[in-house]
Amino acid sequence: MIIDIHTHSILLNDPRQRAIARWTSPEELLAMWDELGITRGVVLPLVHHEIGAILQTNENVLDMAARWPDRIIPFCNFDARWHYNHPGADFTPALEHYKSLGCKGVGEFVSNLWWDDDRVLNFLSHVEKAGLPLLFHVASQERGQYGLIDDYRLTKLELVLRRFPRLQFIGHSMGFWSNISGDANEENWMGYPGGPVTPGGRLIELLNTYDNLWCDISAGSGNNALTRDPEFGFRFLEQFQNRILFGTDICGPGQEVPQVNTLNAALASGLLSRTAYEKICFRNAVELLGL
Repeated sequence: MIIDIHTHSILLNDPRQRAIARWTSPEELLAMWDELGITRGVVLPLVHHEIGAILQTNENVLDMAARWPDRIIPFCNFDARWHYNHPGADFTPALEHYKSLGCKGVGEFVSNLWWDDDRVLNFLSHVEKAGLPLLFHVASQERGQYGLIDDYRLTKLELVLRRFPRLQFIGHSMGFWSNISGDANEENWMGYPGGPVTPGGRLIELLNTYDNLWCDISAGSGNNALTRDPEFGFRFLEQFQNRILFGTDICGPGQEVPQVNTLNAALASGLLSRTAYEKICFRNAVELLGL
């Protein structure tokens, strides 16, 4: 069994919307999963203006989950600027509402604000209260990206990990995964650094310090971190097997998805145990999401 913690799909009412944004349809997503041997997975709503021209409601994802309940696991999502951009906005009723409808987490959270912005801190406090995990994307201030803004040492992420110890954070993106190595710096941290992993990786430090941090191996960023130095990457999987989640970040049909082969190679190498392989592929997701 494989559970995918990170995908994007949208029900479109008009095929002409394809000219604006080419997200997978649910049928395309399921076909890709079938080809990859993925049993089921999470669809993350696209609610932030930073992410693209077509936005997606939580209801759109719930409609997909209702059609394919054995395959699609719904998350809900919000922008921290919701409700008049007020730092005291009450997200709890809405979070509890979507939780009652079957949403198993929040994300992909990509408000382009600093982690310690009052609006973000307020939102995180409500997510922690709701008992839902949060899947996030890290960005830099200079690049005008989507995602929570941090510096290359992830000091703001550490601040919220410490401030919200009961909130389970699921990390993703180039800025997150480049920190597997001690050579992450201001020039390379928002890219795909190559070569051997060096000691002193900030991600390793955070994982060793905060047990509410999880890793999503999706996208080129996650796969690059594991394969730039396979011996280190595969041992990393083994070491942190209890807090790593399989993911693809499928967005469009025909997308290359290397994560299945990477995990199979790790298992074949002998550096990743069968027990750890199964935890990463599905057991951790079952436990974290209460499936």
